[in-house]
Amino acid sequence: MPDLPVLPPLSALRAFHAAARFGRFRDAATALGITESGISHQVRKLEDWLSVRLFERSGPRIKLTSDGERYYAAIDPAFGEIRAATEALRTPAGRNRVSLTLPASLATYWLIPRLDGLEKACPGIDLELVTTSRLIDLKREGVDLAIRYGGGQWPDVTVRRLMPEQLVPVARPGFVAAVEARDPAGTLAAKRLIMHTHYPQQWAEWAAANGHPPPALAGALRFSSTDQILAAAAQGLGIAIGARPMVDQMLEARSLVAPFDGPRGDSGASYFLAWPKDLKPTVAAGKVARWLETQAMRDL
Repeated sequence: MPDLPVLPPLSALRAFHAAARFGRFRDAATALGITESGISHQVRKLEDWLSVRLFERSGPRIKLTSDGERYYAAIDPAFGEIRAATEALRTPAGRNRVSLTLPASLATYWLIPRLDGLEKACPGIDLELVTTSRLIDLKREGVDLAIRYGGGQWPDVTVRRLMPEQLVPVARPGFVAAVEARDPAGTLAAKRLIMHTHYPQQWAEWAAANGHPPPALAGALRFSSTDQILAAAAQGLGIAIGARPMVDQMLEARSLVAPFDGPRGDSGASYFLAWPKDLKPTVAAGKVARWLETQAMRDL
């Protein structure tokens, strides 16, 4: 009987691979569904087995040593092959799986309401959504496509601009009377405003685009997510800045209205379609990408 190849403990190898991929034991632990101390224990177990130090540890951050970098580069393709083989078995014959990462708010308010159209346009494709604000390494984590928000400058990806973000004040129907709507600056000074804590400049950007002075935000309600902002506006708690395309569905349903005339403000940021640099998207991913671009063009 032939001797079996000598392999390190596979649980330790998996923990090392996840830690190297994410750059934090905490994120690796979340991905694998175990504790952070469990990741640390498994990594030390592998280091002891190899008699090699794989990470430099500094607080919550970790950095691969030169030996760790070489080891990760050597085993990562094998993990990719295992992942691909597993997906091939999990996916029914005649179907293709495409993974797409995007911000949760864009998934909720823009993509999910359109998924029925994707299924009709791309039969035989199973779309796997990965909703996160974390900047995923697409190649390293085996993700086919991403929709990213920002200025379009990211390393290691090819990008195409999907659509700009446009800003428009929104409120519950009836919250702003018709006579108030004719005086945006005065109305904004008199009403309570709702703002995004991460993007406090949005009100000023909209005001500049419409020739108004920036409204005072001293008494504004402040929220850290699009869901909270739109929910608060729909409840009549104030006037919020709605960011297109997320707010479009609520405007169409009349759960929110845009009370003021005038151009939409441009935040200067856009949504971009991205995929790993130097990797050609699969045929299925290419079909999904073209469908996303078509949808974005319709919303401009």
